Amino acid sequence: MASSHSSSPVPQSNSSDAFFKKEMDATKRFRPVQSLPDVCPKEPTGNGSDPNNLCDSPSLVADQHRWTIYHSKVNLPAALNDPRLAKRESDFFTKTWGVDFVDTEVTPSFCLPQITKEHFALYQQEITPREKVHERCKNIYTPKDTFDRTLLYTHDKSRTDLEQVPKIFMKPDFALEDSLTFNAVLPWSHFSTAGGKGNRDAASSKLLQEKLSHYLDIVEVNIAHQISLRSEAFFHAMTSQHELQDYLRKTSQAVKLLREKISKIDKVMCEGSLRVLRLSLTRNNCIKAYNKLKLMATVHQTQPTVQLLLSTSEFVGALDLIATTQEVLQQELQGIHSFRHLGSQLCELEKLIDKMMIAEFSTYARNDLNRPLEDDCQILEEERLVSLVFGLLKQRKLNFYEIYGDEMIITAKNIIKQCVVNTVSQIEEIDTEVVVKLADQMRMMNFPQWFDLLKNIFSKFTIFLKRIKATLNTIRSVVFLVLDKNQKTRDLEDTLQKNSAKYSTVDTEVAYLTHEGMFISDAFSEGDFPPVAADTTSQRNTSPNSEPCSSDSVSEPECTTDSSSSKEQTSSSVTPGGVEMMIGDDMKLTDLELVRLANNIQELLYSASDICHDRSVKFLMARAKDGFLEKLNSNEFVALSRLMEGFILDTEQICGRKSMSLRGALQSQANRFVNRFHEERKTKLSLLLDNERWKQAEVPAEFQDLVDSVSDGRISLPEKKPAATEERKPTEFLIVEGQKYATVGTVLLLIRIILEYCQCVDNIPSITTDMLTRLSDLLKYFNSRSCQLVLGAGALQVVGLKTITTKNLALSSRCLQLIVHYIPIIRAHFEARLQPKQFSMLRHFDHITKDYHDHIAEISAKLVAIMDSLFDKLLSKYEVKAPVPSACFRNICKQMAKMHEAIYDLLPEEQTQMLFLRINASYKLHLKTQLAHLNVVNDGGPLNGLVTSDVAFYTGNLQALKGLNNLDLNMAEIWEQKR
Repeated sequence: MASSHSSSPVPQSNSSDAFFKKEMDATKRFRPVQSLPDVCPKEPTGNGSDPNNLCDSPSLVADQHRWTIYHSKVNLPAALNDPRLAKRESDFFTKTWGVDFVDTEVTPSFCLPQITKEHFALYQQEITPREKVHERCKNIYTPKDTFDRTLLYTHDKSRTDLEQVPKIFMKPDFALEDSLTFNAVLPWSHFSTAGGKGNRDAASSKLLQEKLSHYLDIVEVNIAHQISLRSEAFFHAMTSQHELQDYLRKTSQAVKLLREKISKIDKVMCEGSLRVLRLSLTRNNCIKAYNKLKLMATVHQTQPTVQLLLSTSEFVGALDLIATTQEVLQQELQGIHSFRHLGSQLCELEKLIDKMMIAEFSTYARNDLNRPLEDDCQILEEERLVSLVFGLLKQRKLNFYEIYGDEMIITAKNIIKQCVVNTVSQIEEIDTEVVVKLADQMRMMNFPQWFDLLKNIFSKFTIFLKRIKATLNTIRSVVFLVLDKNQKTRDLEDTLQKNSAKYSTVDTEVAYLTHEGMFISDAFSEGDFPPVAADTTSQRNTSPNSEPCSSDSVSEPECTTDSSSSKEQTSSSVTPGGVEMMIGDDMKLTDLELVRLANNIQELLYSASDICHDRSVKFLMARAKDGFLEKLNSNEFVALSRLMEGFILDTEQICGRKSMSLRGALQSQANRFVNRFHEERKTKLSLLLDNERWKQAEVPAEFQDLVDSVSDGRISLPEKKPAATEERKPTEFLIVEGQKYATVGTVLLLIRIILEYCQCVDNIPSITTDMLTRLSDLLKYFNSRSCQLVLGAGALQVVGLKTITTKNLALSSRCLQLIVHYIPIIRAHFEARLQPKQFSMLRHFDHITKDYHDHIAEISAKLVAIMDSLFDKLLSKYEVKAPVPSACFRNICKQMAKMHEAIYDLLPEEQTQMLFLRINASYKLHLKTQLAHLNVVNDGGPLNGLVTSDVAFYTGNLQALKGLNNLDLNMAEIWEQKR
């Protein structure tokens, strides 16, 4: 038995030795059947201590009461046939590990060398001679196959006998219970007893019985043959049964002894440690369960807490709590049955908060804008406003500013209405019971009352706009805080991405720990990687898809609701009003949306200015329906214009943009005022000219003061001085920069009118261009009308003058010169108030100056023409005869003295000399002509002497006139030059 056990239990094939072993004979190729192998390997009986002799089988002591991997059973065909594949795969690896296994490139091992043909070169050199010898021996020796032929013959004979047995008996599902099988084996035709066929049927039944017996014999013979072939192995197995029982008994004793030893080891060394690990794991699981229950209790209190926050208008806190609870429900409390409806309830509560915030913001806007309009421009409940704006931004309600805009329109209407009501209630002359409409009551006010009302409205609007600006600036600051937070968040994300490579080694170690079967939290709790653990915790808290508390962690007992449910990070920000707010990362607004919202809020401030201006325009138009504004005098309209300009500048300073509606209304009224202003003064000037007798007028002291006020180049109407005890007497001349001007009363008033135009431009800058055009028209009208009256002798019919004297002409010329003196000053005044693109309008003054100079030249020519006609009349009758001086020259000198007397006090001395030089030239021309007609020549004769005496008389008289003593008369030109 021992020898058989020591032999190889499995027959060895000789195919691997075909290259180097000689072939044995046929008798030695068939080995005797040896004993079967032992069921279990041999084990020491207890006296050996070699641990390698212990079998590596599962522990029945430790594993008898729990499931192990040895309980698993796998159906090999089911494992090889993957039902998920679209088609059957023949490759074992593809069936086992999926389709991707074929496409995956296997990385070559660094531990195995690369095997090439050179490694087998030595082996081929050794085996080649042996192979040649083996082939030669096969050809020399022929094997004896007698036994093979006998065995083959016996096998063929048995196979032939078995082929006689029908195939139905060889089927694995052969069963006589089956009716078809039974009918095939035993046909009913063999058992029929009807008619005279009984003998034949009995013979058939007998034949069937013999056939079946024959089949049975064939089978039994083959079975016996097969048993005879394996008899040796059978009897060997029977004889080795006792030996097997001895082995089993020894094995059972060894196993019993091993179990006892393992049981002792389990009690002494393993049971306590395993119990400690089990209790530690149980404790951590209990802590997790406690934290989970505590988190559930906190979530359960969400709705009451939200109601409490809403009662104090803490909308941002309520929304944050709802968002945090929703996140906890989706991540840490997902699948809990008791909270299955809480998510939908929180969504409905969030919608309710949206409506409440909009209603609250509308109420806030109404209360803020309808406060008493005093000088206090503080923001109403800034903390409440900031909280509302944060909540609305959090819920993406970006059109909330429209609510504020609607309230602004309503409040602006109410401001005007309330101001009118308060003013009307203080005026006793207005009976509110008779006149019901506010517009009619307002139209019953006089200008001072209405002006005070308008001033009150403008002051209220100014405070109104300042409050709106303060509120909107607070809202914009909140928007900019959120925008700045978004920018900082993006910068932080970029920094984290740049530093992500810094923790690659830590990630590798974490992956190794996970691969080795350790818990990551266990590794972190050992203190090996404290910075990494902190960073991992922060990343876990900031990651939107990660759970703050890992379900695998057994060393995080302090995982509370605060750390697990707050995913977003918050930062503190302070508004311009000093309100500190916590901004979370859950403001899902893009920079473009925030910038657009900030621009819309700024546009809302511009709209507020436009609203105030529009309401003011409607108020003005309501008062101007009956032509009230057009009937205002200059002072009243200037006061109104200054008030409106001041309000426009205030609104531009507050809102930072010009509003054109009120400015346009002021410009429209200013145009009407300019038209009426100009028409009144033009009509007044026309009446003055029509009644002017062109005599020198005395200059009152107020006009002299008016002229003196313009002497420094600044045009302004002087303030009225209080009446003095001694009134100053009027003067004959108007002193302008040291020059005397003799004027008529119309020109004095014209100068005042011109200054009124200039003063009006200072008071109302918007009408500068219109006033320039109107003033140019007025100056042109005075020039043309005075020309018609004096040069054209229109005053004879209009005023009733008998004639236009030289004094009238000289006075008219001097008046024109006075106006020309002021034209450059007027031009400079307007030029300083015009835009550079409007300087082209100043050409009107150049044209006017030219027209005035032409007019003055025409008057001078008219004076010369008067004397020229006189010379022509007198000298045409001149005769050279005694007495000397002749009557003609006496008469001429008399007329020259009258001319000098008429113009000397009116015109400057230079102009007088120039005029008499021209007159003298005319005199010499006519005298020369007459002398030539009389054939009187400069020959020293008697006639020449007489003429020389007359001329000397003329020269003496002319130079005896005041201011003409140094006049160069050059009387030698009266004689014909000798050729």
